[in-house]
Amino acid sequence: MAAMTELVTAHTSALGPASLAAIRRLLDDAFEGDFSDEDWDHTLGGMHALLWDGDELVAHAALVQRRLLHGGRALRTGYVEGVATRADRRRRGYGSAVMGALDPVLRGAYELGALSAAEEAAALYASLGWQRWQGATSVLAPGGVERTEEDDDSTFVMPLTVPVDLTGELICDWRDGDVW
Repeated sequence: MAAMTELVTAHTSALGPASLAAIRRLLDDAFEGDFSDEDWDHTLGGMHALLWDGDELVAHAALVQRRLLHGGRALRTGYVEGVATRADRRRRGYGSAVMGALDPVLRGAYELGALSAAEEAAALYASLGWQRWQGATSVLAPGGVERTEEDDDSTFVMPLTVPVDLTGELICDWRDGDVW
């Protein structure tokens, strides 16, 4: 990282309109227009790590609370959302930096970490100690538990205070848009 960069962590409630607008622009650009209003909603309400280069936001990650069911327990889970690095700044450690800034929050407040990764980001998460879920994924939908086979290969976890069986079933709580 260049000497002019500043890494800031803050709760959504402490971010002003300009910072929130910069985050949304970064996510829209990084996901090439495939970042929905539901995705944006999922990114809010928790802790954010923002990497600024002067007045330009170059990387972001958020950590929000969810409940995941595993082994007969509802686990307090820190769920990673909205991880992005500006296209012209990728492969410089910025993604690792924003993830690292959220690590103390994750370890200090949650039983489990979880995230859904695009295949091109899987190596980053694996290098940071995240483990690919090997079992079935499902969602606790309004009508009951429904399988989410399309998310089986993209789900990663960080076991923290509870043991998990990576080959077991992992069930996420319901939300609008992408459930994982």
